[in-house]
Amino acid sequence: MEIDLNQSSVGLLKALASPIRLRIIDLLSKREMNIQELSAHLHLSKSIVSSHVNQLERAKIIETTRKPGKNGVQKISQLRVSYLGINFPNRKESAYSRYETHLPIGHYVDYDVDPVCGLATTKSYIGHLDDPKYFMDPDRVNAGILWFAKGYIDYKVPNLLDRSQTIQQVEISFEVASEFPFTNDNWPSDISFELNGIDLGFWESPGDYADVRGELNPEWWPNNMNQYGLLKTLQVTHEGTFVSGEKISDVTIDDFSRQTQYWNLRLAVKKTAKHVGGLTLYGKGFGNHDQDIDFRFYYL
Repeated sequence: MEIDLNQSSVGLLKALASPIRLRIIDLLSKREMNIQELSAHLHLSKSIVSSHVNQLERAKIIETTRKPGKNGVQKISQLRVSYLGINFPNRKESAYSRYETHLPIGHYVDYDVDPVCGLATTKSYIGHLDDPKYFMDPDRVNAGILWFAKGYIDYKVPNLLDRSQTIQQVEISFEVASEFPFTNDNWPSDISFELNGIDLGFWESPGDYADVRGELNPEWWPNNMNQYGLLKTLQVTHEGTFVSGEKISDVTIDDFSRQTQYWNLRLAVKKTAKHVGGLTLYGKGFGNHDQDIDFRFYYL
């Protein structure tokens, strides 16, 4: 699960702001339990435990189902979420001018990927799964999700600055996760980034998520397939290269030619990486964030 830090997330954050509820989450991470079992572990009355369980349910952190037991029907609680990410508001670079380019994920210019792999529009899969040749299907430009086990995919956008303007910072945001046959929340993958042929470093994706259904996924999309990723922002600044505030290399914006005609972005999972865990890229109509690959260029 991933949330934005705003007023709509207050209920969930309040649900976590309790040692008792955190203990309930810890217990349910080991196995599902009923109220009586939770009461015994917590040494609290069933009414108090029920109140805490209800708050966690409202926050969609756990879910409770009714199952037959020795003494009739009982309510069984289980953990619904295996990961929680919080997106803080981006820092505003008000001193700079800015322009943006929004590139659909199917508008790549080159690729070399290995199975398992595939891509889909909001209406259907494109071609057959696990066959890289369908990455050149004409319908790929409408793709809202794509995935591969290892390899790379390249994107290109124009540099719209004139000679009197100087690039100060590049930001590229996208929703991304690992790739595992079906899903695996604990499946690290070292996802590498290159810009204009310069290796920017890599970010370790924690997993391929399906603990909850992606908010934007079309109805036909199976529950046991990739559901959502993490919204990440790749930043190339005067101080270095960062992924969502975490420094991944000392490459700076000063390492790039000011007169470049294009910005070439490569997303890759290298065969030599420590964690060869694949890549899933989400675009509009899939995952939790209704966006393409968003490029932001700051300049003076």
